[in-house]
Amino acid sequence: MIAIADEAPDHFGAREALLDLSFGPDRFLKTSHRLREGRVPVFAFAVLDETDRLIGTVRLWRVCGAGSGESLLLGPLAVDPSCRGLKVGGRLMRHALHQAAVCGHGSVILVGDLPYYQRFGFAAGLLDGVDMPGPVDRGRFLGLDLQAGHLSGLSGELAGAGPLDPVAVPQVHGMGSLPKAA
Repeated sequence: MIAIADEAPDHFGAREALLDLSFGPDRFLKTSHRLREGRVPVFAFAVLDETDRLIGTVRLWRVCGAGSGESLLLGPLAVDPSCRGLKVGGRLMRHALHQAAVCGHGSVILVGDLPYYQRFGFAAGLLDGVDMPGPVDRGRFLGLDLQAGHLSGLSGELAGAGPLDPVAVPQVHGMGSLPKAA
């Protein structure tokens, strides 16, 4: 039995440990992280097992294009390795996308594996006029319109948007290093 809940402050340590386990120490160097860094997520969900152990996490962040438009950036999505294959990630994705749609957001973008994310409606090739603030594998740069044609209004280089997190702890990055592909 699992439950999807809004992320709470006491989930911080478990979420960070799960993200470290899932993505390794270089996760802060990815281009997608640059868009999230120092911002408050629009949505943050945790999956808890019957013992209230955090076994999954996903967040969505407000981003805007330099040319125009706004979207949500999904990620990172992580599921505890001991729970993979139990459809935890799928339930979490459907919940996050449902909440975004119900709250009136027009689209969601992410950088990820098309074979996994296409079952939720994501497609490649919808973001041809959109750039990341660093390297990105264009075949993994995926979009989903929650409102028909919304992504066509997004253009230019993406930037983080929404409120800054007043308690965000700056991450230490190598001097002069470029972000890794998102």
